[in-house]
Amino acid sequence: MQTFDSIIIGTGQAGPTLAGRLTTAGQRVAVVERHHFGGTCVNTGCIPTKTMVASAYAARLAARAAEFGVMIDGSVKVDMKRVKARKDAVSAASREALEGWLNYMEHCTVFRGHARFESPATVRVGEELLTAPQIFLNVGARTVESLGGLDQVPYLTNSSMMDVDFLPPHLLIIGGSYIGLEFGQMFRRFGSQVTIVEKGPRLVQREDEDVSLAIQQILEHEGIEVQLNSSCISVAGREGEVNVHLECAGGGREAKGTHLLVATGRRPNTDDLGLEKAGLTTDERGYIQVDDQLRTNVPGIWALGDCNGQGAFTHTSFNDGEIVAANLLDGDARRVSDRILAYGLYIDPPLGRVGLTEAEVRKSGRKALIGQRQMTRVGRAVEKGETQGFMKILVDAETKQIVGASILGPGGDEAIHSILDLMYAKAPYTVMQRAVHIHPTVSELIPTMLGELKPLN
Repeated sequence: MQTFDSIIIGTGQAGPTLAGRLTTAGQRVAVVERHHFGGTCVNTGCIPTKTMVASAYAARLAARAAEFGVMIDGSVKVDMKRVKARKDAVSAASREALEGWLNYMEHCTVFRGHARFESPATVRVGEELLTAPQIFLNVGARTVESLGGLDQVPYLTNSSMMDVDFLPPHLLIIGGSYIGLEFGQMFRRFGSQVTIVEKGPRLVQREDEDVSLAIQQILEHEGIEVQLNSSCISVAGREGEVNVHLECAGGGREAKGTHLLVATGRRPNTDDLGLEKAGLTTDERGYIQVDDQLRTNVPGIWALGDCNGQGAFTHTSFNDGEIVAANLLDGDARRVSDRILAYGLYIDPPLGRVGLTEAEVRKSGRKALIGQRQMTRVGRAVEKGETQGFMKILVDAETKQIVGASILGPGGDEAIHSILDLMYAKAPYTVMQRAVHIHPTVSELIPTMLGELKPLN
């Protein structure tokens, strides 16, 4: 048995930085990784997919070149092998840098293999038995694969899409949320026919209805077919031909394509860790239950990142590591509940989101103010020829503090941060309203929008 001060299982966004903090504090740390270093973000999520989004944006811009007075001789062609090679290079550079950092980190020992608990303080990795008074779980999540007929049909997930170096003639996507929409738009821009199937009445249902509708219009404008209200989905077919049955009663609909991407959600990688031997509790979906400082029900064990159900974003996972380090090493009582919900949807134009939706504000019953502005009235969007989308902001009428915002438009994922920072400062909206922003930008219209607030009826 090898003894350490801490064991970190998984090298997603929380684990490596936490290892750096713990080793700097003098601890002997074991880091366990069963597959690729960097977790979802580096290997199958943010970094590779946004690299492909950039390629898709270049293809779209090239196809629109004549609108800007730029003439391209011949048709625009996409070389999917080169798209994949570029994506692989960017992802590999990040993964290899992270692996090298951990391997050469003083007081850190890296173990390759699958970790399973043998007791609350003991973990087995292959033939190695490790023990430590502190164990941190950063094991991530994977695709939910539970549709009828999937065992009979070849299909892709967000992970296996990373191996695609060809152009699917007709890509069927089941799931109308972040993963499905991002892949759908990028492959449409590469040249595939794309059909997105969503069981609910609208896309990205966590958003307000006006945001969902605007996103649908953006995708349909580019030739993507959207099938909503697909209440009973099952699949059938064979290699090169996939049929998706969309209804169980009331007259069936069917979508046909050549390739199938399943993007119906994620589930935590907690079913093969021996959690029962450690006495750890999970909820009905398998997420490890934690308190506001990410401690589990077992003293000495923490759960960070996607496996704890507290965010499932790269930035929230990284923040989980910061919260744990602050509490253990800095005497700083940071909490999960201190952070404000913020995220992006990386279609083009992107959606930046912070805080509450309009629907949530209405449900709360609080007195509120609302401001809105279409991208057709934003100079930067007009200049770039990217006027789809809008921005919306919600303010508490009594405290004057911003409680939520959506920016769907060019640079929306960046512009949203000026609002987010003001929310963290708990400052009244008038601070930003009176700020002088730079022209011409998307952000310059946020103070203007705040000057046009109206009661939320």
